[in-house]
Amino acid sequence: MGRVIFHIDLDAFFVSVERVLDPSLKGKPVVVGGDPRGRGVVSCASYEARPYGLHAGMPLGEAKRLCPQAIFISGRFEHYERASAHFMRILGEYAPHMESGGLDEAYADMTGTELLNGEPFVVAELIRRRVREEIGITASVGISSNKVVSKVASDHCKPDGLLEIAPGDERKFLAPLPVRKLWGVGEKVSAALEGELNIRTIGQLAEASPAVIHRRFGAWGDLLHLWANGIDDSPVSQRERQKSHSRETTFAKDIEDVQLLRATMRYLGERVGATMRSEGQRGRRVVLKLRYANFDTIVRHRTLRSWTNADAEIFAAGEALLKKALQERGGPVRLIGIGVSELQEATAQMPLFEEAMPRNERLAKALDAVRDKHGFTVIETGLARELKALYKEEKGDYALAPGPFSVSHRAGRAKAGEEAKKSRGGYVLATPALSR
Repeated sequence: MGRVIFHIDLDAFFVSVERVLDPSLKGKPVVVGGDPRGRGVVSCASYEARPYGLHAGMPLGEAKRLCPQAIFISGRFEHYERASAHFMRILGEYAPHMESGGLDEAYADMTGTELLNGEPFVVAELIRRRVREEIGITASVGISSNKVVSKVASDHCKPDGLLEIAPGDERKFLAPLPVRKLWGVGEKVSAALEGELNIRTIGQLAEASPAVIHRRFGAWGDLLHLWANGIDDSPVSQRERQKSHSRETTFAKDIEDVQLLRATMRYLGERVGATMRSEGQRGRRVVLKLRYANFDTIVRHRTLRSWTNADAEIFAAGEALLKKALQERGGPVRLIGIGVSELQEATAQMPLFEEAMPRNERLAKALDAVRDKHGFTVIETGLARELKALYKEEKGDYALAPGPFSVSHRAGRAKAGEEAKKSRGGYVLATPALSR
């Protein structure tokens, strides 16, 4: 018997999670990305907004012009992470082999599980129902003998669909579809296929001379030709754990306020630390990223004496890097980011004479538990509270403009404080452009 591969995709994921949090958004054109007056891009557009031409990666200003009635929101990444983790847990109950494609999608190799789980179509419906009932969002599933065809199938039946391609029908299914629907065919490849080779459907690509495709695209063309014929032997494999964690934010207005830079870095560093602790990891190298008003970008790093996931230690290293960088070069800053790399499992043996879990890490984990329940900013450091006068407060995070994580800078702190609005004890953090 051949392989049985699922591709499960959560529909308009960021928007769907926002609608669970705020049901009044249902049925309306919604854009996750931030303030359309800023410099960010669309992270996710609802299906109601897409007929107007809105899509991920589009400048928010353009999205507002095309669909002025759309509701623009910054988004709450921690909620997306939580929903994604729940989705992966559900899938893991049925799939012996999984491969994450991001927060909102995954492959599952279900080969040989029929006696345990039931027929593939029935299992897929069960997974979709559980996602809908337990998370409150919809999922689309493609089923076939390989990853490429299953991916195309799930895209083809979105939203809230299920499509199974019988073994032997892979090429027949793909043939009439536009060539841009094939996995791996982006705008440039699609333009070259259509403009130079007059290939407009996947079927035409499948029938084209392999030598011609290779001559134009090299080894990548060889793969595309195989995929167009419905052939893909790549395995479903668990990817390595993330090797670094970082957060960055693009300011809507270039700034030179060092205190605001420090406060923003403190907050972003706390989010990095929280992620590391939730993943059970520590890191040893702290990385600072600055982008100036002229788009010049610098990256600086510092290696710590030992591994940590404590907020205070991450910030201390980042602050030292920031001070040195600004001494070397001042001027308006467009973007700031902080990250931690050289990761190891938090259960790994610590250096001799060090505590199994240092006091500052125990304190951070205690704060995590409170923040998970009541919102991230229900507990804040003195420095991070500098942001309270600058950004709107909503459901546990800071309202930062997109970029991938970015800040909406106000003209002045007094004015910004008057504009700030509280909602459920937190501040809204913008989301990265990770979803369709």
